[in-house]
Amino acid sequence: MKIEKRIKPGELLKLVGEVAHADGSDLRTLLYQDLIVNALKCKRDELNILDLKVINRALAEFRYAARVFKPYRGIRKVSIFGSARTTSSDPYYSLARELGRLLSENNYMVITGASEGIMRAGIEGAGASSSFGVNILLPFESGPTSIIRDDPKVMRFKYFFTRKLFFVMEANAFALLPGGFGTHDEGFEVLTLLQTGKSPPMPVVLMELEGENYWESWDAFIRQQLLSRSLISPEDLSFYKIVYSPAEAVSWINHYYSTYHSLRQVEDSMVIRLERVLSDNHILELNQLFKDIITSGDIRRSDPLSAEEDEPALLEKPRLAFKSNRKSAGRLNQMILLINELGKDL
Repeated sequence: MKIEKRIKPGELLKLVGEVAHADGSDLRTLLYQDLIVNALKCKRDELNILDLKVINRALAEFRYAARVFKPYRGIRKVSIFGSARTTSSDPYYSLARELGRLLSENNYMVITGASEGIMRAGIEGAGASSSFGVNILLPFESGPTSIIRDDPKVMRFKYFFTRKLFFVMEANAFALLPGGFGTHDEGFEVLTLLQTGKSPPMPVVLMELEGENYWESWDAFIRQQLLSRSLISPEDLSFYKIVYSPAEAVSWINHYYSTYHSLRQVEDSMVIRLERVLSDNHILELNQLFKDIITSGDIRRSDPLSAEEDEPALLEKPRLAFKSNRKSAGRLNQMILLINELGKDL
């Protein structure tokens, strides 16, 4: 995050006055006003200096990162996680570099922690122009890797929680390579957000070399300890897929978005935007197989709902809509996987 000049008191009062006296009928203005009110409530509550520093820094990091990502929101991105300790001679370094290259060739941008190891390899493959760096400030690291250090798409975060937010919020897919505590922290964070529906559905690939069992051992633990004890549901296993090559990883990510495009919750309706129109028989099959997540009515074709008018680029997409119970993101993900399989016939 770059340090910006403080606004002079006179200019500050002018800007606050413009927001405070603006017509509060539109959502943007209301949010501006709420941000100011929440800042003033910090003074009213007489928060400790440390509390104020955390709030201020987190808000500043979020605002700056959102500004960096904003021009690229129309491009799909893949967050790559893996160890910073992986050396350039390690086969996994080559694997990550090739992954970055193939993702860029398939019109994806990559998001990494912009450090060494797997992160550097992903950037090398994709190229700095197709890469974002969400770097964390650590006392034992020298900062972003040299190949992207001066790129305007590099952000430096003090707090892991704001950094992880952008890893997830800006991504359309995730690729995890072998790593330590940080990699598993990020991986479980992603899976938790997907499982609880706090993140929209998206593909997660766990990459390992053929013949190794890094993620296969992890998957065995998930099945033998979590699933067998009913600590997760069987459908939660659909959130991730173990792959053994960059080509397989990119193929799976492409497949995930082959018929499915995106979804949006509009009041009590789940709206699924598609790349192609499904047949009547396909929709009938979806209704039969996923009636457990429908509260009333059926899955049906739909025109864009009025709330979707703020996404004009998607208004021409064909849609399915249904009343969702919003209780099983795993089942919803299974529906998306089936939609993509059905779309292969079209």
